[in-house]
Amino acid sequence: MEFNFIITGVGGQGGLTLSRIVGNAAMAEGYNVRIGETLGMSQRYGSVLSYLRFGEEVYSPLIEEGKANLMLALEPAEALRNARFLGKNSYAIINAYPIHTATTLVGKEKYPDLDEIKDAIGRICSVDMLNFQEEADKINPKTLGVLMLGYAYGKGLIPLKKESIYGGIKATLREKLWEVNFKALERGIELAR
Repeated sequence: MEFNFIITGVGGQGGLTLSRIVGNAAMAEGYNVRIGETLGMSQRYGSVLSYLRFGEEVYSPLIEEGKANLMLALEPAEALRNARFLGKNSYAIINAYPIHTATTLVGKEKYPDLDEIKDAIGRICSVDMLNFQEEADKINPKTLGVLMLGYAYGKGLIPLKKESIYGGIKATLREKLWEVNFKALERGIELAR
């Protein structure tokens, strides 16, 4: 078994924390885990990309183009920017909540239409696009990634046990953040049904 997982978003959305939660969950199940990260201006809404691979024999964190099993895109334009990792056997879960950059805000660039993003990704692989941020905001805005992880788990796209994901949350986050993230995980699972 080998699982290739792409988490993409912008700085401040918690993508790097999410990769550690999943990595800790996979290690708890005895898998080899490799995490690689590409950071733009991660503090200032720049692109952030995490490659997460786990399985019996995984030696490199890098994922070949077209070989991701799953992409969680915390920001829609970042899904397009990293579509090269998707192939016909991939699944993309996209947060339909745009975060505009300085260039789109001042009108130097046009932010792509959400339907265009979904259609473009849909030509490559299976895609679900929802406003996960709206759901996360009802719990805590910072739980976006865990809520999306719950959604992916609920769709049967994460080959880990739910207890392991709970353990990954505990191993990664401070105790005062556990409960709110458990709630977000469960809400994501509910949304998937």
